[in-house]
Parts: sequence; structure tokens; C-alpha cells
Amino acid sequence: AVLKKRLVKLVVNFLFYFRTDEAEPIGALLLEHCRITKEEENVFSISFIEEPERKYCFECDSEEQCQEWIEALKRASYEFMRRSLIFYRNEIQKMTGKDPLEQYGISEEARFQLGTHKQ
Repeated sequence: AVLKKRLVKLVVNFLFYFRTDEAEPIGALLLEHCRITKEEENVFSISFIEEPERKYCFECDSEEQCQEWIEALKRASYEFMRRSLIFYRNEIQKMTGKDPLEQYGISEEARFQLGTHKQ
């Protein structure tokens, strides 16, 4: 394993990585179907279900920073966001009796009607 110093930036579900002296990213990891694992005190890794033998390791400055990165990365996937949306949508509907997405035309009924509408 070769260690390289890189700067990283999380944007939605992409983890961009940069050389320390360059403004443009040299690559990005799409954080879908991946596993975030704590390896050592200040180290975590990202591996992907399609390529479990390939592992990207990241070392942080502190244990606290490492934990913050792990939590942020776990919340970054589309699937996590989707599950959260469904959960909160259901909770709001239970509390108010109304679908919070209905005002945006995304209610269950609207999707069902669009799916079965024939011209």
C-alpha cells in the first residue's frame, strides 16, 4: 500500500480528492454501495461491494475528526437519503395527516395516476 497525502472534499455523494498543491480534483469516489470501516484510532477505509478487495484508507488528524468523517460519509449515499426521506415523510404524515410532498405533485396518488394514465 502506498500512502499519499491528499485533500478531500465531500459534495453530496461524491468524495473528491486533490493533490495538496492543485485546485482541480484528481479523482472522485461515488459513495454508493460502499462500506465505511474504522480501521485504527485515526484511520477509516472505504471499500465497494463490487470490488471488496480494493480499499481506500484515510488518516485523520484526530479520533474526533475521524468519527466525524465516518458519520458524514455514511449519510452521503443516495440510499441513506432516500430512506431518510421516506421515514420523515411518514412521520410528518402521521403528525399532520397530510403528505408533505403533495404540494410538489409527488404524492402516492399522483404517481399511481401518472403510471396508469393512458392516452
